[in-house]
Amino acid sequence: MAENAPATAPAVAADDRDRVVEDIPFALRLSERLRKFVDFVGRWGSWFALPMILFTVLDVIARKIAWLDDDGKLHGLQIFLVRNVGRMFESTMLQELEWHFHAALFALVLGYGYIHNSHVRVDLIRENLAFRKQAWLEFLGITLFLLPYTACIVYFSWGYAVTSYEMNEISASTVGLTHRWIIKSVLVFGLITAGIAGIAVWLQAALVLFGDPNRRFPLMTLEWPEERGSKIEGKERVKLDDAVDSTVAPDERAKALASKILTGSE
Repeated sequence: MAENAPATAPAVAADDRDRVVEDIPFALRLSERLRKFVDFVGRWGSWFALPMILFTVLDVIARKIAWLDDDGKLHGLQIFLVRNVGRMFESTMLQELEWHFHAALFALVLGYGYIHNSHVRVDLIRENLAFRKQAWLEFLGITLFLLPYTACIVYFSWGYAVTSYEMNEISASTVGLTHRWIIKSVLVFGLITAGIAGIAVWLQAALVLFGDPNRRFPLMTLEWPEERGSKIEGKERVKLDDAVDSTVAPDERAKALASKILTGSE
């Protein structure tokens, strides 16, 4: 009766999804979750570029807009902002804010750059290695260098952040920023995120080396042999022959494309 009733379409689709998920190795699922976390942190951390630029521009412009009146009294935009808005517009405050925003930006996008393979690789040897040798190099590099290094730095930087909080550390300048522990905590968090990015890539490299050789999944820092040369530093490689000439009128581009198809040159 009810037990023999045909399954509904949504139930069948859910069962298919469950089977697909079960077919995916746990290491690959974990790697993808870690990648998404690092990607989330990096995308939000990249917004620190905006206040960093704004405060830098404000600091430069505010210090330049100044003049003397007939009585020899100095007037200026920065002086006006300090007197009428607050001390945060003092030159020392603005410069330290620039440094802090820069440090937060760097720390939070460090792992993001790694999972998207956008860090510059000055390595002529790696680019000429076979796929599995590249995977071994990535695997050993993360195991022996990236993860131990980030773990060591996080251990010591965490102590600095805690000490800074306990002593309520302020800037070395008497007119600088207070609560120095905040930026130190951001640095710790950014380094932890970079370590998580390393674990995500390490899991992928391990699956490439020790998993099913016929399984294909999106790679972060490697390229499958059949995709080799399609990307450069994490970005799609553009072929000049396939690029659209924006200087040509649309109708002429369509005619040129049609001519290629008809003549078999496409």
